[in-house]
Amino acid sequence: MKPLSPLARATALATVALAALATLTLSGCASQKIETYANEKPTLDLQEYFNGTLDAYGVFTDRSGQVVKRFTVVMDCHWQGNEGTLDEHFQYSDGSTQQRIWHLTKLADGHFSGRADDVVGQALGESAGNTFHWNYTLSLPVDSNKYEVQFDDWMYRMTDRVMLNKATMSKFGLRLGEVTLSFTKR
Repeated sequence: MKPLSPLARATALATVALAALATLTLSGCASQKIETYANEKPTLDLQEYFNGTLDAYGVFTDRSGQVVKRFTVVMDCHWQGNEGTLDEHFQYSDGSTQQRIWHLTKLADGHFSGRADDVVGQALGESAGNTFHWNYTLSLPVDSNKYEVQFDDWMYRMTDRVMLNKATMSKFGLRLGEVTLSFTKR
């Protein structure tokens, strides 16, 4: 195979750069807006839904859609005024367990903040209609290392008892996989 001339190499690089820029631009246009769900029912009131005991069933899938881990969660949730605690107990398909305790604060106009021991900084979210959306960075243990990964987390209330959750996990803007959960209020 004949090597590319400097002009052909520059043209090829420019084409790849333009394709990458177009992909990033289009993916930015495709993101959801919380306002889209403002009139959807049943309304998701976090203080009402995350109150009492909930069961959740989920999977983590990698970029190719392959299920990497299955898990169940039992959540004990309660609120005192605008402060909520979500005590999550995870049981993974490999037999391992984990606990995460979220401390949520209801802010003005459907906004919430949250923190947990493995969350870097604060989680920030917003609720509208039947939907809650929030973003946060999680310090994720993998083998003997910890990696900071970003979560773009969407929850959709389906019925009085059932809510679906889809979260995209990424690092450096690259999608690593997704977490899909189904919550059921007892």
